[in-house]
Amino acid sequence: MSRKPWDLAFTADPEEVAALRRVVRLHLGMWGLHDVTDGAQLCVSELVSNVITHVGAGTPATLAVSMNGTRLRIEVHDPDTRALPTLVEATSDSEGGRGMALVDGVADRWGVLLHPDRKVTWCELETRLTSPSGHVDDAGVTRAEALLGFYSAALPVEPKQSRLSAALAEEAVIDVITDFLHWLRAHGFDGDKVLDRAQTRFEA
Repeated sequence: MSRKPWDLAFTADPEEVAALRRVVRLHLGMWGLHDVTDGAQLCVSELVSNVITHVGAGTPATLAVSMNGTRLRIEVHDPDTRALPTLVEATSDSEGGRGMALVDGVADRWGVLLHPDRKVTWCELETRLTSPSGHVDDAGVTRAEALLGFYSAALPVEPKQSRLSAALAEEAVIDVITDFLHWLRAHGFDGDKVLDRAQTRFEA
């Protein structure tokens, strides 16, 4: 799977936070990184809120998301090189100070990079990926890939085209599901009930 870096310019306003969280959830879903989505959304909320609070509402900023090895990297760029985020111990009565503490608790690591015209506050979250372009380390995924190998081997492949390209893999998955539905019907099972049970188990 290709996980190309992407970035999005935004204005650091409170109403933008929810939209940025939705964008991150959408992209991470497409990347198959559902296990870190909640943590990534929290980090985005806190990093953007930090800009709003300490640099100022209305500040032009940029959200950048990429892979650093098997870690998910989240960056927020803003133009103020003086207002540096710090990790402070917030008491129960404190009105602020919890933002970077939350990032520190959720992320594997975080930091700040200073450039002449901007600063970059970043954090990285561990994923369960086997490689930057690979799949999540999961027994079900491993079994499915082994099964897809048999199906993809029977498909015609153009020269220099990967057997498990995204399009071919999708067709192979459809073939597998279709053949299993044929098998279920041939043995007197209700395919719809089996699919419903499988969907319930998958969502769990």
